Amino acid sequence: MPVPTANKAQAPPTLPPLPLTSPSRRPLFSLLPPVPGGREYLIQKVQEKFASGEQNFKAGHLEAARKDFDEAVDWMLESGYDPNGDPKLSELFHHVVDTVYAYELQAFRAGDGFSEAPAVPAPIDEVAEMTFPVDPRLKERAEQAAKNFSHDLPLTVNDQVLSFLNFFQTPRGRAIVETGLRRGGRYREMIARVLQEEGLPQDLIYLAQAESAFQPLALSRAGARGIWQFVAYRGHEYGLRHTWWVDERQDPEKATHAAAQHLRDLYKLFGDWYLAMAAYNCGPGNVQKGIERTGYADFWELYKRNVLPRETRNYVPIIIALTLIAKDAAHYSIQADPEAPVPTDIVKPGRAIDLRLVAETIDVDVETLRSLNPSLLRLATPDDPSFELHLPQGTAGKFSAEIADIPSDKWVSWRRHRVEAGETLASIAKKYHVTAAAVADANNLERNEALDAGEKLIIPATQPQSETKRRLVSYRVRRGDTLGGIADRFSVSPEDMRKWNRLRSNRVGRGMVLRIYTIGGAPESRPVRARSRPKKKPTAPTAAGTSGGAAAVSHN
Repeated sequence: MPVPTANKAQAPPTLPPLPLTSPSRRPLFSLLPPVPGGREYLIQKVQEKFASGEQNFKAGHLEAARKDFDEAVDWMLESGYDPNGDPKLSELFHHVVDTVYAYELQAFRAGDGFSEAPAVPAPIDEVAEMTFPVDPRLKERAEQAAKNFSHDLPLTVNDQVLSFLNFFQTPRGRAIVETGLRRGGRYREMIARVLQEEGLPQDLIYLAQAESAFQPLALSRAGARGIWQFVAYRGHEYGLRHTWWVDERQDPEKATHAAAQHLRDLYKLFGDWYLAMAAYNCGPGNVQKGIERTGYADFWELYKRNVLPRETRNYVPIIIALTLIAKDAAHYSIQADPEAPVPTDIVKPGRAIDLRLVAETIDVDVETLRSLNPSLLRLATPDDPSFELHLPQGTAGKFSAEIADIPSDKWVSWRRHRVEAGETLASIAKKYHVTAAAVADANNLERNEALDAGEKLIIPATQPQSETKRRLVSYRVRRGDTLGGIADRFSVSPEDMRKWNRLRSNRVGRGMVLRIYTIGGAPESRPVRARSRPKKKPTAPTAAGTSGGAAAVSHN
């Protein structure tokens, strides 16, 4: 048997160089399309939504535009990026916010908009910050006027008063005075009557001229509203309601009653009209503290000792100066023809109704109705049986007769249309985004019936459904803004504002961008604007008031 021989040893195989990294850490390639992300993608989406909003706005589709603009802002605020921490994002963010704000103002001027009716700046914000030199030539005439013209408030003439007399001689100051004297004619009789009923001096009317130049929509930087410039809590204290639909601080007569009662209470507290006016401006607590610190219950002593806010120190001299000018306007070269009071009819619709429908029913423009009803914040009245709607004098009967043709539950969605030459059912239906058949059915017309120019049609129009959830908006703080004033402007509470923006106090700085969740109206009160296509001509309501008639009519 052969003896096996040992195999010859073999060299180990040569291995390639080992990788420096684990194969498991090598980049993986996916066959799926890449998922976009990052700052550039955010900018792209914001720009797309913003562009879509602009397109919808220019086409007149305001609800769609608002939705696009909201989503553009939401992309920025909910992305996780700090809009102010990156120059490019900051520039885009502020461009979007500022442009949307400008579009809102433009939309309102056209008679519609995204939210509340626009306010106008309160003159007191500008005038109270003025410092102007004294013109000694004015002193003799002012002292003579204080002696020779009847007045029921004290008229002190000193350097502080003369300074504002001088300012009101400048082009800007003269314009403020003339605006107030002109607009004051519209409300003078009413204010005089209320002041007399409350047993107060008639010259207190010039407090309203200083505050607002008699503009019901005047809004101060601190959130005070109306011709008497009530802040929210003080207005509530004197019975002025502020809801999603109405703000009675902007109702001239109701606000005048509230202001008269407040001034009477302040006079009872201080026993001096100058101190009462100062307290009206800065609050009784601040005046009381000034008196306690100095020991003087005298406005001019508090002025000299600089214990009152600057605006309040100027407030009383402004009112005295305006009173002197109003009583001797020609001497100061003031030219102002007072507007005449505007008599109105008053109706109680009984439930919510769109102002555009009211305007179309009585053949007036919407802006006329808004000017007669400055307390209304929206383009519809509240669903409140006690609400009084002011109409141009002589139109209440027409309103009551014609509104009965439309069911009361359609007053916030249906419209009226006056036929123009050449219009057809089809062209009118297209304008209101409904079918020609629906218009024909609502008016008992044949589908191809010719229309006569001038006749009115009922339009079963469609409007967007009401929003019952909060809508996120952003607001950049402006000079003079306060947290309370901003909260009041958006009908939210300061506590919610602090929570949404993680604020530890009520202090806000100019340029800050605040998150505000505005509500689209309470679900139980805001009218639901649902699509409706009637099957037959609507029948008139059987009773007035809560059933939808407008029988409660008075004249004012």
